[in-house]
Amino acid sequence: MSLLAKTTDLKQLASDLLQRYGPDSDNADFFENDGVIIDCSKTKGQVSAEDLNTLMKALLNCRLKPVAFRSTDPAHQALAMAQDLMLAPAELTRGKTAGESRKTGSASVEVIKEVVREVPGPATLVIDKPVRSGQKIYARGADLVLLAMVNQGGEVVADGNIHVYAPLRGKAMAGASGNAQARIFSTCLEPELISIAGVYRTSENPLAPDVQGKPAQVRLSDDGQEKLLFEALNG
Repeated sequence: MSLLAKTTDLKQLASDLLQRYGPDSDNADFFENDGVIIDCSKTKGQVSAEDLNTLMKALLNCRLKPVAFRSTDPAHQALAMAQDLMLAPAELTRGKTAGESRKTGSASVEVIKEVVREVPGPATLVIDKPVRSGQKIYARGADLVLLAMVNQGGEVVADGNIHVYAPLRGKAMAGASGNAQARIFSTCLEPELISIAGVYRTSENPLAPDVQGKPAQVRLSDDGQEKLLFEALNG
């Protein structure tokens, strides 16, 4: 997994990460002590030792373990080595399949999960009861099929696809282990949060009228931009 920093304001990135994945956030259990590469290969300007240390502490609080650092800047590399971080190759062939982009002011951060192998997904978990507020369902290594409503405050997660044959009003996260081909289907799409392979969108950004509260699917674009596409299902 990589954390792709698009700014040298690492303190702002740390704050943004804590807000999204920290102990007090709604996604405090999103990561499971995964190793992460801090990638500053696309930043311009200098990074201070204090800021890098702040970011590393934030990652630990988000249940992420900083293990390596990527940059072509010798000064950045020296800072990383002083923090006992390994140096990752400047260019890495990777499946950029579980990313999340988030902006706060001039800061931007992207979390990228690098898929080493395809997640096997022949299994399917079927849930025939409503998902209540505060309840979480996770189909590890499988698709998830729900035959009843996902209420607000409920959370459904799958390494594969998610099918909701009822209103989807809570949070739905498909491709949780990095499968960018995963999709989310619902007969009534009204989510609080929707995510595929880490790329997410919240209800703060209203859906288009042709998909809000209607049968629709959600998938990632295949143009390399990793944007969520919301498409009406007309049948």
